[in-house]
Amino acid sequence: MEIQLTAFDQMDRLYAARLINSLWGFRPLSLVGTVNEAKMPNLAIVNNIVHIGANPPLVGVLFRPPVVERHSLENIIKTGSFSLNHVTKSFYQKAHQTSAKYHRNQSEFEATGIEPLYKEGISVPFVKESPVKILLELVETKTLEVNGTVLVIGKVQKIFIEEEMLSEDGFIHHEKAGVVTSAGLDAYCETKLLDRLQYARPNQPPGPLND
Repeated sequence: MEIQLTAFDQMDRLYAARLINSLWGFRPLSLVGTVNEAKMPNLAIVNNIVHIGANPPLVGVLFRPPVVERHSLENIIKTGSFSLNHVTKSFYQKAHQTSAKYHRNQSEFEATGIEPLYKEGISVPFVKESPVKILLELVETKTLEVNGTVLVIGKVQKIFIEEEMLSEDGFIHHEKAGVVTSAGLDAYCETKLLDRLQYARPNQPPGPLND
């Protein structure tokens, strides 16, 4: 039976938040790694990640309005760089814990038991256990007038990836490394590849794409 939901502003606040956050289904999930000007590392889980373009390679990350301290957002703006690290089944619970409101001077790496990884010549930390680690350079930020949310646009500088995940045609098999996705504020889901289809052309049904 189908039901109709309206009057969202009259719902219980937490109920409405869970409803709308899970409404869009499965979303990309990563840990964003940053450092502040004093080189203190910070780690935060994010699932509002948007593909902006492939050439140049751009990605957008949405951050909640900075009406309170937003350490990751502040660090990105001040230092101009950050990392995104995919989350797997082996450490998603630790990743979830990074959403707790830790003090500015406390590292989420240390607090959650996630091991940082530093690469030569790169100031921001990566997550050692992550099978996909991405270094990004800040391109621009946009504050959305409708609700104060901040869109951070980053340009991909380097990708570090487990070799077995990468196909010859460039496609990444996230499921091979147990990468998880999210559905809302507190739900974590496994991924399974259903199919890959050939490039769509008019009047021609798509066939399977084998890699």
